[in-house]
Amino acid sequence: MAEVLHQEQSPSSSSSSSFSSLAVAVNNSFSMVTDCEAEEMNVTEREKTAQELSLLAILVTLFRKTFISCSTDVAMEIGHPTNVRHVAHVTFDRFNGFLGLPLEFVPQVPTTPPSASATVFGVSTESMKLSYDTRGNIVPTILLLMQEHLYAQGGLQAEGIFRINADNRQEENVRDQLNKGVVPQNIDVHCLAGLIKAWFRELPRGVLDSLSPDQIMQCQTEEDCAELSNQLPHTEASLLDWTINLMADVVQEEHLNKMNARNIAMVFAPNMTQMADPLTALMYAVQVINFLKTLVSRTLRARKMLQDDNSLLKSCQQDVDGTENEVLINEAI
Repeated sequence: MAEVLHQEQSPSSSSSSSFSSLAVAVNNSFSMVTDCEAEEMNVTEREKTAQELSLLAILVTLFRKTFISCSTDVAMEIGHPTNVRHVAHVTFDRFNGFLGLPLEFVPQVPTTPPSASATVFGVSTESMKLSYDTRGNIVPTILLLMQEHLYAQGGLQAEGIFRINADNRQEENVRDQLNKGVVPQNIDVHCLAGLIKAWFRELPRGVLDSLSPDQIMQCQTEEDCAELSNQLPHTEASLLDWTINLMADVVQEEHLNKMNARNIAMVFAPNMTQMADPLTALMYAVQVINFLKTLVSRTLRARKMLQDDNSLLKSCQQDVDGTENEVLINEAI
């Protein structure tokens, strides 16, 4: 009986041992797979580390070479250009753009610069064509053209010049021509004078706006006014000097045009500054009138002194020439 039971139990024990063996085998297989994966990960990390070290070594080497090349005082010689030839002479004009461009470059380069303004009134001088006047001031060319026509047509001798207003319809017509850079012939001199004042009045920023009212009010002498005018920016200083000399030219013909220094300063003062408050502008205009009048008087005095010096020099030269002629005559006798 016991033997039978033993025989009946032996199959179950053998099956359990078989399961145990299978479990051990599975565990061993899993351990082997895990070890392989770990080994592969270690290899990947080592390769990545090696790559990083290689890159770092390259950077260090480059830095070292750069440092060595910078530290050595080796003079580099630049060779002379060869096969140089003159293709074209290109100039730039504010209104017409690039002039003299070769034909192959014309489609690629705009002919008209974007900074050139289509009008000469109410725009900054930076967008206008500029020229030198006789005193070396850089002023808009349109002002010089209007001044030239004004003088040529006897505007300085016209009574009430810069004080008498012209016909508005004629002024609008002339404006259109001036915007094209053309000054019409045989136009009323009072129209030209009015447009010169309008040009200053319509500037985005007045010529004297960079000076404070207190600065102008504190000017008591000609030297004070001259020193303050020198504090203006270059563009405004050139415009002021041009205007003062224009006003002085008018005053020199006072016996014909009835415009003295105060009269001409009075008509120009409102056009040299821009103030929003009418009452403040009126009070400030009185100071500007005195400022301009003083500068005009100073300019006239300087011209008179220069004229006297030239007359004295001419007289001395004539005396010298007369003395030399007498000596020559006596030697000849």
